[in-house]
Amino acid sequence: MEGIATVVIAIGAYWFIQNYPDTAKFVSDKERRFIRARLAADSDATHNEKFTWGNVMDAIKDPKCWLYGLGFHTMSLPLYTFSLFIPTIIRNLGYTAAVAQLLTIPPYAVAFVTTLTVAIYSERTGRRAFFIMGSSAFAAIGYIILLANGDPTGKPGVSYLGTFFAAAGIYPSTALVLSWPAINVSGQTKRAVGNAMQITIGNLGAVLGTQLYRANDGPRYFVGHSFALGYLIANIVVCGILYIVLKRENTRREAIAPEVQAIGDLEDWPGDKDPRWRFQY
Repeated sequence: MEGIATVVIAIGAYWFIQNYPDTAKFVSDKERRFIRARLAADSDATHNEKFTWGNVMDAIKDPKCWLYGLGFHTMSLPLYTFSLFIPTIIRNLGYTAAVAQLLTIPPYAVAFVTTLTVAIYSERTGRRAFFIMGSSAFAAIGYIILLANGDPTGKPGVSYLGTFFAAAGIYPSTALVLSWPAINVSGQTKRAVGNAMQITIGNLGAVLGTQLYRANDGPRYFVGHSFALGYLIANIVVCGILYIVLKRENTRREAIAPEVQAIGDLEDWPGDKDPRWRFQY
């Protein structure tokens, strides 16, 4: 039922959302120029790129696109299991179903604050990997608390504290992971394919996650919490590898001769293969 509004709005949005400022009839020429300038300063969205299968293959052959997918895959399992099962987890601590639903609000409120805070500082510093890994480590502390509590029903406050740590780390980490290829992958076709690869690879983790929190495992949910903790550690490893790869590529490009960096605008935009392109790591 919760998804009906999204489906209805999406159908209507198809007729109203425009792909490019040049095709939007509801903006003035002045507004169109402003939008073009803003897009040019922020991305490659103003490049008039035609679809080619070669650009599709560029994404498939780029190891970084697969790493972005693994970055989301290692977050999707803790993300979806937490959001789906936190009421069950809290209810199994000894609370009624109604109280358990109310007790899910404070962890999400904390997650709202941490997600905004981490996103702002990540954007200001231009750094992604450290904020993702730090958030995942914070969430891992939450699952360690959940696993370490041998008597969740007798000590519900300890496990409830663990849900705060988990939520506060999972949501900012996921938000940054999902935005990473949108920032770093260029041109438009390659970025679209890279984003699709990320979501596809990532959601495989969610498929696994829905099978982990079985009723007879409560109230400790040792298997589910252990998988979530393992995936968070894997996320730190994957993002650490991406950090090294992206930083090394930027260093290599910085060493390119100035005359190569000043080649001017190219009629056939090479995307992130352009030696002047810099990755955010």
